[in-house]
Amino acid sequence: MKDESCKLKLHGFNNLTKTLSFNMYDICYTKSVEDRQAYIEYIDEEYNSAKLTDILRNVTEIIGANILDISVQDYDPQGASVTILICEEEIIPCKNNSEIVLAHLDKSHITVHTYPEYHPKGGVCTFRADIDVSTCGEISPLNALNYLINNFEVDIMTMDYRVRGFTRDITGKKLFIDHELSTIQSYISKEIAQNYQMIDVNVYQENIFHTKCKVKNFDLNDYLFNFSTDMLSQNEIEKITSELRKEMDEIFYGRNII
Repeated sequence: MKDESCKLKLHGFNNLTKTLSFNMYDICYTKSVEDRQAYIEYIDEEYNSAKLTDILRNVTEIIGANILDISVQDYDPQGASVTILICEEEIIPCKNNSEIVLAHLDKSHITVHTYPEYHPKGGVCTFRADIDVSTCGEISPLNALNYLINNFEVDIMTMDYRVRGFTRDITGKKLFIDHELSTIQSYISKEIAQNYQMIDVNVYQENIFHTKCKVKNFDLNDYLFNFSTDMLSQNEIEKITSELRKEMDEIFYGRNII
């Protein structure tokens, strides 16, 4: 229950738009074209539109919002998208069984897009999911961050959070952010944070926050699809390890490594 004594006293509706862009990457290595295709099919099944919808429904509940509408799409040959329109206020049914929203017009939505792909000349496969949670009002998308991380097999994460617009307090003073924030890392649990190397790039005066994460521990068997290290020579282990680490570093640092 909210402590009303600590609540900001605003003039009208809270017009601040808070947007979290969460990008996650899962890296894998396959030895054959058949295994590569099997990996893509596995990802497509593991993160199809129905399962992604369930995840986004839970995100909506966690941040304290209500669902207005849902649009889903599975793509051929691979990938899926889900978009959910949400609002902070309660949805009130009418006598004719239609629905109205007793709310100020807002711009709140949650979207997810998946991108399975692979290296054209090697065994490295990369699955990327892009999730955007944009809310208008008091609710914050950051509250769902730990849930999102735990629901994907995350090797690399990049997160952007921005507060846009302004609202006014009862004296007419503009408020460009309604919560204290110095880093996105503050919203990541200690149990999760200890598994990742993290770097921040923040522009505080613009209320723009960026954090990227790379998993610390590397066990090659966790990245091999349909085979294990006991089936490889030492030279093969070193070669595959080098390729996977290069892929992860290039994604983490955002540039090609020669």
